[in-house]
Amino acid sequence: MTVGRAVPGRGGDVTDTAGPPSGDDGRGAARIPAAAAADSVNSVDSVAAARSRERARGNALRAGGALLAAGLLVLAVIASLAVGSKAIPFGDVVRLLLHPDNSDAAHVIQELRVPRTLLGLGVGASLALAGALMQALTRNPLADPGILGVEAGAVIAIAAAIGLFGLHGLGEFVWFSFAGSAITAVVVYLIGSSGRTGATPVRLALAGTAVSAALAASTQAFVLTDPKAFEQYRYWGTGALSGHDLAVAVKVAPFMLAGLVIAMSLGKSLNAIALGDDMGQALGVRPGRTRALGVVAVTLLCGAATAAVGPIGFVGLVVAQAARLVVGQDNRWVLLYSLLLGPVLLLVADIVGRLVLWPAELEAGVVTAFIGMPVFLALVRRRRIAQL
Repeated sequence: MTVGRAVPGRGGDVTDTAGPPSGDDGRGAARIPAAAAADSVNSVDSVAAARSRERARGNALRAGGALLAAGLLVLAVIASLAVGSKAIPFGDVVRLLLHPDNSDAAHVIQELRVPRTLLGLGVGASLALAGALMQALTRNPLADPGILGVEAGAVIAIAAAIGLFGLHGLGEFVWFSFAGSAITAVVVYLIGSSGRTGATPVRLALAGTAVSAALAASTQAFVLTDPKAFEQYRYWGTGALSGHDLAVAVKVAPFMLAGLVIAMSLGKSLNAIALGDDMGQALGVRPGRTRALGVVAVTLLCGAATAAVGPIGFVGLVVAQAARLVVGQDNRWVLLYSLLLGPVLLLVADIVGRLVLWPAELEAGVVTAFIGMPVFLALVRRRRIAQL
């Protein structure tokens, strides 16, 4: 039906019988031209394609970096076997590993350097993964097994196992190490989260430092009153890779491997809960389960590493921060880089300790403290004092 309206004209009013204006559907709603709609769809597709290409390029760069980190790890292992108070050419190292003989060089490699290298691989990876997990779970860039007191808890538990129960074997007091690590982590979190501001990064770091200092003083007081416990504790407590046989690495390997598998499986879930618990649940992730598995992994990794070689600090802090600097906040890549770079840092620290006081040695735990303390102070300076 055509609706007419009068319009003025020369010969009188003329009835306008035109239909709806162009672009109107008769109900007042404007129609989008087909060409404009097509351009809009093409624009969206172009943006999506560009983001996909950018994501693929970023993943390719991260994969290349992971290969580079793996190459550095291989070099660190070679150097750990070849460098020391007695330098052994790499060709001889390979030959003596494949065909050992009764020479002094074969004894040095098989009995001394192979065990400490394997321990460096396992302990370095464990501490680095534990640090990356703790930073992701607490959203605290200052998190580290040493800074948050987890290692101190394992140390005092082992000292108690030695002094009170007369335990001497690694297989016996490793369980005390697990219990001490877990209990201390809970205590530090409760202290750091008290108050109006809650668990801020600096508050957790301060709580961990205070608890670590108290536990360290208690440990010293405990072992000094027991000569037998002190004799066994004094070298283990320095955090050294040397002085351990291959049996130590074999005993802690199952615990480290279990913690490693759990940690590497949490990357996607950690990314989801980083967006918030509600968003994580919407993405199909259970935040409570993820956090519980993370605590289990940290306990296994820290407890086994500390029981094997004693307390070694700052590995998790330095390696996890370096990994995030390279790959960003994607925890899947952060965990992979930590797995590769943790052993590199610890083995290099051990090699430096062999050479810096030659012919004597400096423990790896002392070297990592020299490396990690400036990093920790730099990170603290970046936090606002208002967070206290």
